[in-house]
Amino acid sequence: MTNTQNNYHQTLERKFANISDLEAKAKRRLPKFAFDYLQGGIGAETAIARNRLSLNNIELNPHHIIEPFEPQLKTSLLGKNWSAPFGIAPLGLSGLIWPDAAKHFAATAEHKNIPIVLSTVATTKLETIAQLAPKTAWFQLYIPNDDEINHSLIERAKAAGYKTLVVTIDVPALGRRERDIKNGLAVPPKITITNIIQGAMHPTWGLSTLKTGIPDFETLTQYVPKGTDMRAASQYVSALARGHVSLDKLKKVRDLWQGNLIIKGILNEVDAASAKQIGCDAIIVSNHGGRQLDAAPSPINVLNKIRREIGAQMPIIADSGIRSGLDIARMMAHGADFVLLGRAFGYGVAALGANGPDHVHYILSQELKNVMAQLGCKTPQDLPRTTL
Repeated sequence: MTNTQNNYHQTLERKFANISDLEAKAKRRLPKFAFDYLQGGIGAETAIARNRLSLNNIELNPHHIIEPFEPQLKTSLLGKNWSAPFGIAPLGLSGLIWPDAAKHFAATAEHKNIPIVLSTVATTKLETIAQLAPKTAWFQLYIPNDDEINHSLIERAKAAGYKTLVVTIDVPALGRRERDIKNGLAVPPKITITNIIQGAMHPTWGLSTLKTGIPDFETLTQYVPKGTDMRAASQYVSALARGHVSLDKLKKVRDLWQGNLIIKGILNEVDAASAKQIGCDAIIVSNHGGRQLDAAPSPINVLNKIRREIGAQMPIIADSGIRSGLDIARMMAHGADFVLLGRAFGYGVAALGANGPDHVHYILSQELKNVMAQLGCKTPQDLPRTTL
């Protein structure tokens, strides 16, 4: 980071010193339906609360009588060196949060050398993000029930230059997110009188959205039957990848994809063992940010037993509830090799536009370096020794 960039972020952090500051700004800047979509979860949102409580309850044991050092965040994962042990999680319908959000995430990922995972249901084409982040973009796949579409998406990802495919397995049914239901938020979003009024009350968001157009699932548009109206198209996209992901489906993807394959949505040893059986290269321990099952366990609470099941060699990535450098340290201390954050980067882009993801990266990096210094950890790989 140049001195100019560092000075910029140091000035900015007087207002936005942490992710909660960005969240508060995002809430003021976004229409209610857009902010609720970003912040909300399933049901009574107890899974979101549990994620936070579980992380808060993790204590770490510092080591102080050691030689002086400067913490280094560089991390190796799947044969590539990254500048930090964290990346940007897939965010579906990200254009609703902020116009061109995925493009801004991609710019930060490529500039800062951290991975960005593009969702199948992002509002920017997979080919576009591959061009913007050729060295850092991963593609996240919801396996379509239509084999031809599944094959087409995988071939498009290959042709675009993606080297890592992330298959999400924890959405057998659309999550019943009560905030979205009350807001009348459809997939893709409907234009209602209430939404128009809310958008008008947030002119920066509203004007930016008018300029870029109503967000749509650009990667999937070509598969929607021609002549289909918006309601029918919405139902088609929603049904495209519903249902459980069988071992046979995963094996087919493994056969089609020669690059790195990651299975996302693991929460128990049985699924972890199955992922290992089909030859995946890493897993993501995740409860989908508390957006699919309100009774789902928090990833931090199952990391150790999953690690024991799959052994030390297969990388474990973790997400859900992480919103600080301390949380990253907690996850890595308990068995994760790498972490992903979704809402944190969403708050950043909603609060600060194109500059937001860079500032999120700055906050997390500074926090993590500080935590590692306090703990006596020179590298992220030293963090497991701090567990109590």
